[in-house]
Amino acid sequence: MQGSETFTIHPGGQLRGTIRVPGDKSISHRSVIFASIAEGESTISGFLEGEDTLATAAAFRAMGVAIQGPSNGKLTVTGAGLRGLRAPAADLDLGNSGTAMRLLPGVLAGQDFPVTLRGDPSLSGRPMGRIMTPLRAMGARIEADSGDTPPLTIHGAALTAIDYSMPVASAQVKSCLLLAGLYADGTTQVREPAPSRDHTERMLETFGCGIERHEGVVRIAGGQRLTATPVEVPGDISSAAFFLVGASIAPGSDLRIEGVGMNPTRVGCVEILRAMGARIDVDNERNAGGEPVADLRVRAAELHGVDIPPSLVPLAIDEFPVLFVAAACARGETVLGGARELRVKESDRIAAMAEGLQALGVDAEPLEDGMRIRGGPMAGGRVASRGDHRIAMALAMAGLRAGGPVIIDDCANVATSFPGFADLARGIGLGIDTATDP
Repeated sequence: MQGSETFTIHPGGQLRGTIRVPGDKSISHRSVIFASIAEGESTISGFLEGEDTLATAAAFRAMGVAIQGPSNGKLTVTGAGLRGLRAPAADLDLGNSGTAMRLLPGVLAGQDFPVTLRGDPSLSGRPMGRIMTPLRAMGARIEADSGDTPPLTIHGAALTAIDYSMPVASAQVKSCLLLAGLYADGTTQVREPAPSRDHTERMLETFGCGIERHEGVVRIAGGQRLTATPVEVPGDISSAAFFLVGASIAPGSDLRIEGVGMNPTRVGCVEILRAMGARIDVDNERNAGGEPVADLRVRAAELHGVDIPPSLVPLAIDEFPVLFVAAACARGETVLGGARELRVKESDRIAAMAEGLQALGVDAEPLEDGMRIRGGPMAGGRVASRGDHRIAMALAMAGLRAGGPVIIDDCANVATSFPGFADLARGIGLGIDTATDP
């Protein structure tokens, strides 16, 4: 069992140098899923060796897929094909991975065996009705032990294509239904009210699957085979976002982050920071495995508050904890609305960040679907991450501008998305100490 880890951040640091952040978490998950149901051997490089993504790999190993690695971010996956998975000997434990819990049912709904998906206490409280409802409409037999939260038990069934309009833009729901569409009779159509991450669509095409995309609608015909292919996973912009904010708010900072994924459906955090006055340069733009990649240079800047446009919310949903820190260090007021999704992440991220910033003396007012933050001086203090990796790392960046040490409790889950965070941050100037209690 994981011990309880505490971060202590000493104020006054500045972030300087050149770094690479770990591989993109969303793409790492998907690379294992698609390689496992493809035909042939796929090599994956840049794979994020975090607890969440390793749980996805372990799940497919348990279903008979041959997976070698990871070793230095490289995996070799010998795919079983769409119909080649085998019933696991026990329930599949997905740990803290909401991505795996929402995507795997799309694959499992079309198999010919039953399987139960479990997670840790945090994941066991996250709502899954948003995937269960459309999957059931396709003919899936899926049930939750308690209403719409995990554990989930999926009984394989014959699936039929549907035309589904998502009530809220969600890349996880869209991806689940596109995966189920591979096993369905007919053409599945998914409509989204606003753009969300399109990693699944790009990866389907990379693995040789024909899809149609047009003005918020994605279509996929059932029965298509996937062909093994090399996958290069770019650096995770969600991980880079902590350093984009840290270097923006810490005077004297000048940081270069190489090889960052710049998918247009993921760059909302860069757009929001630039609107606040951040100095972020994008260069060496290129393509890797169907995904745009670039190097980012960020220097300290005087930030100002903004009203965050609703159109950018789905494009920055995972980065808002650290964007709230940028707002706390900005001149004036920043307002976010239309982000109710933040309340059902690994923690209630609106409540968690409001509580953490308030503990540091920040004027932060939680809203039902967002936050109102008035920038100003920040004090030191003790704050709780609520076991949420993004809350812990966001509050670590707040320590750069605090008036005294910031002590962050319950940080062990940082390893789910960013193994080595503390060492990397320390190497470029963050005054961070770690302590683990058994």
